[in-house]
Amino acid sequence: MGKQRFYFLWLTLIIIAVYVLQNLIEPFTQTFMLSENALSMPWQFVTAIFLHGSLLHLVYNLFALVIFGLILEQLIGSKRFLALFFVAGIIANLISFFWYPNALGASGAIMGIIGCLAILRPMMSVWAFGMILPMFIVAILWVGGSIIGIAGFGNQGVGHLAHLLGIIVGLGYGTWLKIRSKTNKRLVYMRQIKIPETTMQDWEDKNIRH
Repeated sequence: MGKQRFYFLWLTLIIIAVYVLQNLIEPFTQTFMLSENALSMPWQFVTAIFLHGSLLHLVYNLFALVIFGLILEQLIGSKRFLALFFVAGIIANLISFFWYPNALGASGAIMGIIGCLAILRPMMSVWAFGMILPMFIVAILWVGGSIIGIAGFGNQGVGHLAHLLGIIVGLGYGTWLKIRSKTNKRLVYMRQIKIPETTMQDWEDKNIRH
């Protein structure tokens, strides 16, 4: 596995910088978010990933990106991590284009990261939904919640379809990596690298106190 380049951190800094531009330049969000004109402005399928609709939206996504991104990038390597981030985000936007009049946010890409981790480290404990749960249970709950949202029973201001598509991409990629690691002895890092327990413990302690 190549040297870790901390792409999760670079992505975080870029997203923060973009949010600052959103608040400084009035037409910035409208120009780069996923809109009905995306076919004539195809860059929106990528740029919409880095935009966010509110500070709370930004904080939630960046928190997940830093925590899960750190772990997954260590597991699969920086290049694979970056590829998954963009592929999950772009696929989520491509399908969302036919479902929503407009969309923005990194949720689809981050759900790809979560889905991949659910396959590679299914029993990893995380704090979610007000309790400590195995990673695979968290993924199941996210899938179920997204399906309920798509059916019209959830918050319609949330891109449930993008969430579902992102996590499906992550689940698929994680499955492919796991199968490949068992058939290719050169990919033994998939079994050897350990998740830093202190990272998840700090996260759980912080959330439990709140």
